[in-house]
Amino acid sequence: MSDRHLAHWPPGLPCHLTLPQTHLFHNAEVSAARYPDKPFLVFYDTLVTFRQFQQQAEHIAGFLQQVCGVKAGDRVLLYMQNSPQWILAFYGILRANAVVVPVNPMNRTDELRHYVHDSGATVAFVPQDLHAQAQPLVDAAGGEGKLKHLIVAAYSDYLQVPTDLPVPAFVSAPRQAIDAPGVTLWSDMLAQQRTPGPITTGPDDLCVMPYTSGTTGHPKGCMHTHRSAMSTLVGGVQWFARTQDSTYLAVLPLFHVTGLSGSMNGPLFVGATVVVLPRWDRDAAAQLIQRYRVTIWQAISTMVVDFLANPRIADYDISSIQAIRGGGAAMPKAVAQQLKDLTGLDYVEGYGMSETMAATHINPPHRPKPQCLGIPVFDVDARVIDPTSLAELPPGETGEIVVHGPQVMQGYWNNPQASAESFLTLDGKRFLRTGDLAQIDEDGYFFMVDRLKRMINASGFKVWPAEVETMMYAHPAVQEVCVIAAHDERRGETVKALVVLRDAFKGQTTAQEIIAWSHDHMAAYKSPRIVQFVDSLPKSGTGKVQWRELQEREQKQGQGTFSQHPPG
Repeated sequence: MSDRHLAHWPPGLPCHLTLPQTHLFHNAEVSAARYPDKPFLVFYDTLVTFRQFQQQAEHIAGFLQQVCGVKAGDRVLLYMQNSPQWILAFYGILRANAVVVPVNPMNRTDELRHYVHDSGATVAFVPQDLHAQAQPLVDAAGGEGKLKHLIVAAYSDYLQVPTDLPVPAFVSAPRQAIDAPGVTLWSDMLAQQRTPGPITTGPDDLCVMPYTSGTTGHPKGCMHTHRSAMSTLVGGVQWFARTQDSTYLAVLPLFHVTGLSGSMNGPLFVGATVVVLPRWDRDAAAQLIQRYRVTIWQAISTMVVDFLANPRIADYDISSIQAIRGGGAAMPKAVAQQLKDLTGLDYVEGYGMSETMAATHINPPHRPKPQCLGIPVFDVDARVIDPTSLAELPPGETGEIVVHGPQVMQGYWNNPQASAESFLTLDGKRFLRTGDLAQIDEDGYFFMVDRLKRMINASGFKVWPAEVETMMYAHPAVQEVCVIAAHDERRGETVKALVVLRDAFKGQTTAQEIIAWSHDHMAAYKSPRIVQFVDSLPKSGTGKVQWRELQEREQKQGQGTFSQHPPG
């Protein structure tokens, strides 16, 4: 790997980061000892202090060990929206020496069945509004591939003071009595005030196992140790110079590694306060930023687009924000400029995967580049290689990103073949193949080109949808866009754009106008030949546009015709 990026390293930071050789729960103990009465969590104006957090997490651990029979190394499912209970359950599971399996709350029974069976979990934390999805998987007698215990939480248990904030109905719903096999209510669990046994696991034991869907087959569990989880949480705090007086807005889903590491684990380590929002709401986010003087906000581009589109944005005082960071998809240049005009801040992008427990690359905060993955962070060796020959490529050439570093997973749970296929050895080091295509510029910054499997082949020309999307965001009528491949008799594949129009342009802008504009602003082989207006784009639980779903839908419809007029 070239060292040219070191010329732009954040001032005052070392290139090597010495990591704590401790279990993650030690971070909760340290912050509770240092700042016992300081709020750790804020949930619709209800506060949970660091001391309360540690005590409740320990009661959870005691219940898991003594009632549920959870032993060291056992996997426990965590299937909830962002909430105090999510964070408490995460650390309670760790305190019980067990392994957290975070699950997207958008999953339903059939999808949950895979997580239960594959992980071997017998205990799950679920919210009362999703209890019906998990109950069919319960066999209190202990059937193979079944759950024995469900701990069911009511989010409203942590609405303990009146609030004028907009609270969703699923959060404010009163606690319900549930008479079903294997069920214990969260409130009843805490009321037992059980004391757990000692911590027996350490930095090299498994800590958390997020599942990643990849491109084919069932989701696979990424095995992360306390050491690999510690790498990204400490690294993020140091990179952005956060302190105990920082206040984070946690609105990225905590089941995903970006939110989990940057908006939960990092703040707990440093003793910062976390304002928790269970579901994206642009007005609630702005109100919370204003009320709690939020200083750092992790957000993905789709959230920022919606936040800036709010006609009431000028009504809020968001001047406390010192940093807005994120990743997952490139921030369109036009949107980044809107954000800078409003806040004076650059959107600082980063890059990582479930397999790397969040970031392997982040832009230097003092010198970020737009639409850029950033530079390799502490102790990361990242290269761009030819996917076939595996030769390292020079600046400006497109190849696959491979990474070696302390945050890289051990492998996929119970899947040695997939693990073997995901790693290669270069210069005696074990590198993860990311499947992402990128280029490195002369300064050593990495720029995403696209997913290896997303390329459109139009008459032999390689078209990278992410690049086309970025350019299309400069059109004033485009609020959101997703580019996919469509069948074309002559070209084999052609470029199709699904566009969500800004409200002011609906009924005023035609597909042909956008096609013509695109032709004027990018190479002919890249510009969309087909534009379809849609009301919205499907998104994952993390807010990322589900391009695969749109691509698969297009392939099923084959050569069918599509409306090129605004809906409704």
